[in-house]
Amino acid sequence: MSVRTKQIVEEIKKVICGKDYTIVLALAGILSGGHVLMEDVPGVGKTTMALAFSKTMGLDYGRVQFTPDVLPSDITGFSVYDKMSQSMRYQPGSIFHNLFLADELNRASSRTQSALLEAMEEGQVTVDGNTYALPKPFVVIATQNPSGASGTSLLPDSQMDRFAIRISMGYPSTKDEKLMIKNRENGHNPMDDVQQILTIRDIMVMQDEVNHVHISEAVLDYIVTLVANTRNHADLERGASPRATLALTAMSKAYAYLCDRNFVIPSDVQAVFYPVMGHRVLLTPEAEVNEKTSVEVTKAILRSTAAPKV
Repeated sequence: MSVRTKQIVEEIKKVICGKDYTIVLALAGILSGGHVLMEDVPGVGKTTMALAFSKTMGLDYGRVQFTPDVLPSDITGFSVYDKMSQSMRYQPGSIFHNLFLADELNRASSRTQSALLEAMEEGQVTVDGNTYALPKPFVVIATQNPSGASGTSLLPDSQMDRFAIRISMGYPSTKDEKLMIKNRENGHNPMDDVQQILTIRDIMVMQDEVNHVHISEAVLDYIVTLVANTRNHADLERGASPRATLALTAMSKAYAYLCDRNFVIPSDVQAVFYPVMGHRVLLTPEAEVNEKTSVEVTKAILRSTAAPKV
């Protein structure tokens, strides 16, 4: 890793113990220009991680706790009549931040969830026929509880496909949980120790550098073959979309960048393959009956697809 990216990871580790790989994946998601979905049980640090990223990367931060009564206009904004000018005036919604935390997104109504689609795909919102650009950089970090939890519903496929990666925090080890307690002794909040490392301009420059990471024809063929293999696998009813191909390419570049390289190698693709693909593929009913998981299937695809020698 470069000095700056190491510093970012170290700052996040002040509040998130023992989750280095998850932190790196989330950072790669941001630098790739994508959006991050964190799925896990309540209380494992999803919101804390998002807040730590906003602080150390100098990102203007906004958060909405999603519930069934949150309206689309709460997110995108709305027009109100201004008596002074005798015209309609646009009131921006809560999404107008560099980093927007959609907390427990799968508790919102489908109508409210769909309000995020244009923003996530095009970096803008349209209200009453007028289009408003969101600040740059713009990233959505959404959290959701596992499907089947009380009060939740499945996110629509179109929504899921717009997240570059899906990651899971998981429970900490006994050692890390003990360290977490020690870091909070005497009422201390470790978030107070997190320092800003980057500015908005730094992030824009880094995202541009990620875009210019070289990817050879052989590695491109490898990526396309991997995605194609999700579409004809016996255990998958639905494979990955072309948007997933673009996300896998962008994430592979970001991961190579975090490894301090300006070119992608097959191991970069392999490192991000499941986080990019896991939420996009759909198991067949037979595979579900046999208790197979998307993790097992994607790992099988990786094993059965020959990697190029570069």
